[in-house]
Amino acid sequence: MSERIPERGKRGPRPRRAVTLRVIAREAGVSASTVSRIINGTVKVSDELKSAVEAAITKHDFRPDAAARGLALGRTLTIGVLSQAIDSPFYAEGLRGVERRLLEAGYAALFMSGNWNEVDEERCLREFIDRGVDGIIMFSGRLGDAAVKEFAKRVPVVVTGRSLRAAHTYSLPIDDRRGALLAMRHLIGIGHRRIAFIAGSENHPDALERLAGYQAALGEAGIPFDPRRVASGDWHEEGGLLATSRLLESGVDFTAIFCVNDQTAYGAYLALFRKGLNVPKDVSVVGFDDLPASSYSLPPLTCVRQSVRTLGERAAEAVLALIAGRRPRIDSPPVEIVVRDSTRRI
Repeated sequence: MSERIPERGKRGPRPRRAVTLRVIAREAGVSASTVSRIINGTVKVSDELKSAVEAAITKHDFRPDAAARGLALGRTLTIGVLSQAIDSPFYAEGLRGVERRLLEAGYAALFMSGNWNEVDEERCLREFIDRGVDGIIMFSGRLGDAAVKEFAKRVPVVVTGRSLRAAHTYSLPIDDRRGALLAMRHLIGIGHRRIAFIAGSENHPDALERLAGYQAALGEAGIPFDPRRVASGDWHEEGGLLATSRLLESGVDFTAIFCVNDQTAYGAYLALFRKGLNVPKDVSVVGFDDLPASSYSLPPLTCVRQSVRTLGERAAEAVLALIAGRRPRIDSPPVEIVVRDSTRRI
C-alpha cells in the first residue's frame, strides 16, 4: 500500500478561538468592563444582568485569566497555608477544606510544612510573603504570638488552635480541654475508673490542654490521679504503639485508654492486639479528632470529633473576609463525642 501524501495546503483542524471578555460582553449585551467587574465582584448589578453574564460564561465555558483578574484586583489570588506536616491525615483533612473554599472563591493555595519548628515556621511565612500571597492561614504551630503579629502587618493572618487578638488577624481556637472532658465523661459514665491516658509530645499546647481535661474529669468524678497511667506518645501510630506497650509492661491496671488523637489510638489497637487483648472486651479505647479512617477501623473507634475539614473551610472563609476588609464572624467547629464500637460498659 502506497503512503498517502497529504494534499498541498491542507492543515489540521483549526484551534478553537479563545473566548474573550468581549465575546461574553456581546452575548450578555453589556460592556467588557462590566463583565470584568461582575466576575471580580467589584460592582453591584441587577440579578437579571448578573444571570445574563453567568449564562454567557457557562455557554462559552469561559475561564478568566487568573493573572489578569489578580492584576485588576491588585492581588495575586494566592493564599499561603502553613500546616505542620502535610503527610499527616489530620492536616490533610484541614487542607482539603481550605482548598475547597479557596477554589470556590477563585484563589489558589500554596502549602508548606512547619514541622513544629519555630525556625521552619518563620522561614515558611517569609517565603509566603516573598511570593506575594494575599493572606496566610496557620494550622497550629510553635511560632510566638509576637512574631505572628509582625507578619500580620504585611498580610492578613488566620491562626487555628490558639487565641490571638491583633490587627489583621483572626483566631479559630479548638476547645481541647472540653474535648478531653467529653471523652473521659463517656468512659466514666460507662463504668470505667482505671483509665490510662496516652499524651502527645511534651510542651505541645494541644497535648497539655487534653491532659488538663483528663485530670479535670478524674477530679470531677472523685477518682485519684495516678501518674503511672499516663504515657507519652508522639501523635503518630508508632508513638501510640510504644506508649501502650510500656503501659502493659509496667503492670499498672487499666480498663480503658484515652488517646490524645486518633493516630495514637490506631497504634494502641496494635499493641493490645499483640498482647492478645480485645477492644473493647478487655480494654476500651477512645481517640480524638474523628479522622475518616476511624469509622473504618476494627472496631470502629469512639472518639472526640473536631471537624478539621470544617475548620479548614472556616479558616479559608476568615482569611478571605480579612482580605476584603471585613471582620470575620466565624466560630470554630464544636467538639463532640462520637460513640462507636471501641468502648463498652463494664
